[in-house]
Amino acid sequence: MTTDDPYFIDFPARIRAIQSAMAKEGIDVYLGSRLRTLSWTLDAFAPWRSFVVIPAEGLPTAFTFVIDAARLEDDSWLDEDHVMGFAPMGGQDQIELIADFIKEQLPPEKGRVGIESGMSNYLPEGNLTHYEYERYAEALPGCELVNAHTIVDRLATIKDEGTINRFREASRIVDIGHQAVLDALRGGGWKGKTETEIAGLAAHAMRKAGSEWEWSFTGGNEIASGYRTGLVGGACTPASRRELKAGEPLMVDLHAMFKLGLGDHAHNYLIGPATDRQRWHANNFTDIVDLTLETYRAGITPSDLAEQMIGFADERGFADYMVPGFEHGIGLMGDEWRIGLNDGPFPYWTNPEHEYLCGELIICAMQYACPDEDIGFRYENPIVLHEDRCEPLSKFPLSIDEIT
Repeated sequence: MTTDDPYFIDFPARIRAIQSAMAKEGIDVYLGSRLRTLSWTLDAFAPWRSFVVIPAEGLPTAFTFVIDAARLEDDSWLDEDHVMGFAPMGGQDQIELIADFIKEQLPPEKGRVGIESGMSNYLPEGNLTHYEYERYAEALPGCELVNAHTIVDRLATIKDEGTINRFREASRIVDIGHQAVLDALRGGGWKGKTETEIAGLAAHAMRKAGSEWEWSFTGGNEIASGYRTGLVGGACTPASRRELKAGEPLMVDLHAMFKLGLGDHAHNYLIGPATDRQRWHANNFTDIVDLTLETYRAGITPSDLAEQMIGFADERGFADYMVPGFEHGIGLMGDEWRIGLNDGPFPYWTNPEHEYLCGELIICAMQYACPDEDIGFRYENPIVLHEDRCEPLSKFPLSIDEIT
């Protein structure tokens, strides 16, 4: 890509920023193992166990399972000399190969290696495992392994224009998927369709529009109908073989990926005939989502936002149905959950007093669940935070459409 490409990201500058932070913290080599770090530094999806080694100066080197090394090199901005494959052969497994490589980068009198350790509620986070830590410590005698993931986390918080444009395009693709679903449901088209079929219709439309993957690790496109929409805390509803039925709600949560930028938007329906009570629930949800989007901006905190929104829900009499969370973090592929740095009261969770900054990009994520009435709704949308507002990236209308 050239600098005038709307999706351009200056990856060498990112590496230099990491190296500058390494120098300040006295780290000689950075061993990145998390999926978010690999995406942020390599500009390529690394689904196999992979690592990136960043020296004090010069280019990084990526290591992945040998069967995927050629593809990773082809997709990334690095040349073939900086993408290596590991294999289960003498001296070529990931520990020995990478440890020997790290030794070559260390000055004789120093030996501080930055690693990425911690925990996550997100399964493929990629933190260094206990076994890997022990093996690297053994293979790098005299070296100090230092947890340094906050270097990347801090640098990745504010999104550059190329990254935001990737998210805008992924969101445009998601909107195409939603339109395909809406068109398929109209005029009785919902009859006989299953949740899995809805997921497939959306995926086909989004793939034609350029999506590279239904990126979510919670089942691709998440579709819920009937009682499944009201599952308490139902943030994970992989499409089931359940058939859509008249008189029931339908939640369609679609995901797309464009150049590692992620589109994530949930839209809701009532399959007619709808009752007045269902419409009451629906109006509650669209009103609180609308107010949340009006309230989001730089300078507030997750606690501020939750207090205001739960107060609104309490005044309207539906606070019991709101899951008290309104966002989750997002970055290039693999940066899935936590917002900001690990500086809150609960290690490796979002700090509820994190003050949002201009240029942060998060997912506005809201859930409404009334399991006793077999109804619930979900809203997700990437938003960019500005000084006085937020910018929702999916433009699909905020509504709960009644399909008759």
